[in-house]
Amino acid sequence: MPPLSAPALDCFSPSPPRSGKLVSVPTGVALLEATGLRKSYGSHLVLDGVSLAVSAGEIVGLLGPNGAGKTTTLSLLATLIEPDSGTVRIAGAIPSRRHRALRRRLGFVPQAIALYPSLSGFRNLELFARLHGISRLKARSESMRVLEEVGLAERAHDPVAVLSGGMQRRLNLACGLVHRPDLLLLDEPTVGVDPQSREQILQTVRRAAEAGAAVVFSTHYMEEVERICGRALLIDRGKAVAAGTIAELIALGGGLPLMELTFQDPAPPAWCDGLAGITQVAAPRNHGKIALQLESFALVSSILERARAAGAHVLEFHVHSPNLSDAFIALTGHALRDPIASSH
Repeated sequence: MPPLSAPALDCFSPSPPRSGKLVSVPTGVALLEATGLRKSYGSHLVLDGVSLAVSAGEIVGLLGPNGAGKTTTLSLLATLIEPDSGTVRIAGAIPSRRHRALRRRLGFVPQAIALYPSLSGFRNLELFARLHGISRLKARSESMRVLEEVGLAERAHDPVAVLSGGMQRRLNLACGLVHRPDLLLLDEPTVGVDPQSREQILQTVRRAAEAGAAVVFSTHYMEEVERICGRALLIDRGKAVAAGTIAELIALGGGLPLMELTFQDPAPPAWCDGLAGITQVAAPRNHGKIALQLESFALVSSILERARAAGAHVLEFHVHSPNLSDAFIALTGHALRDPIASSH
């Protein structure tokens, strides 16, 4: 039997804790505030002082490579684990395992599929809704509502085991939405899905924010953050390296064209030294790759000629205006999809 996702995680206690009355947070007001989160496993520091705030109606991207600390961050926000130091607040409330009055405010969608494969999609959703304290009649209507939302109404009564991977991802998201949470925590919700399911998931997340939810969207796909997130936190090796709007982060890439070249073999040392108007930025670790920042697109032909004269065989090259990937390379010294030693 797989672990439960959202229902087991809502452990925030409002003030006063026993009243059961939830505080309404208007759109644009910070619903989630996390400050200085640190977490170690033994001697290994996994998260080092990460802070973020998310307002109602906002999607904030948590962007970093595998092993950067994204899942640990979300686990701390969802109270699955406790930080060594730092604080988390939701609408001013401090996490507490003694009270569960805010359970309906939090929806957590883990990266691992957390569904019961022998049950239908509808029965999975009904179960999650009931665990959130929703009445049986309302649980049924909410389950059908969210199945429509993720485009699975026609497969509502099929066992989860016969659904495609992309459909299971959509259903996984639906289980985090069935109780209409105010805060939605998503851990790589589109990993490994087909294009149709990816589009459906992104549209569903955007609609949840438009309805007033505060969303933390963890991913290592740059294009997803650029599409749906208003702000993003770049995280690498457990540290926050930059935060801001997408435009602000892209500007950190230098605001100049970037040229990426792939050589058959590593380029000769100093092959482009003395060529005016170019700067070598932190290159990806992949064998034979290099990244150059250009003062002008007109320099492309000169760079290719210089590489040819140095005896370097260019397999391919790409030139583009600055984007989020460029900013990440400039700030961290490697590309987003480069392997990182840690797996937390």
